[in-house]
Order: sequence, then structure tokens, then C-alpha cells
Amino acid sequence: MDQKPKIVCLCGSTRFYDAFQEAYYKETMAGRIVLSVGFYSHSSKRAHGQKVGCTKKQKIMLDELHKRKIDLADEILVLNVGKYIGESTKGEIEYAKKHNKGIRYLEE
Repeated sequence: MDQKPKIVCLCGSTRFYDAFQEAYYKETMAGRIVLSVGFYSHSSKRAHGQKVGCTKKQKIMLDELHKRKIDLADEILVLNVGKYIGESTKGEIEYAKKHNKGIRYLEE
């Protein structure tokens, strides 16, 4: 690699577990550093092997943690499966815009 690889942060509803896994793979194979969610609250049974919930306080912490990942990224990739964009993802898009991050969408 002659150039420093881009850093991309995956954003979207955690109900789209498969889309996150596929995007993580494709972005990595394209030579990008990938930042993603660490907890799939809407897919926790599948992603974590058991139904795992989180409190409102933990949800706030996880949202802030994801913003710090966006801070580290050059761009975000919005995993808008079926063109769905929830409230948390809308907030992440606005945060990325405010901080002059590139924005790509899985589905235009």
C-alpha cells in the first residue's frame, strides 16, 4: 500500500446484521479500515448467541461511542437496507455532515 488506507464507519440499524457482516468484508477487501458496531441490539440473539438487551443509559453510551468512531473515520457507509434509515442512523448522518465526513449509501 502506497497510501494510507481510508477509514470507514458502518452506520445503520443493527437489525441488518447480515448487511453489516457483508459490508465489513467488502470494505476490508477494498483496502479500507472498518469501524463498526460492537453490539447488535436488534439482532442480539443471532449476533451474540443469546438475547442480550441494554438499558437506556447503555444505549446513550453506545450512541456516543459510535460518534467517536465517526470522528476517527474519513467517511461513513450507511447500510440503508430497503432504504430504511432509523432515527439513530439519521442522527449519525447529521453528525457526519456536521464534521465534514464523506457519506456513502448501500442503496441510493
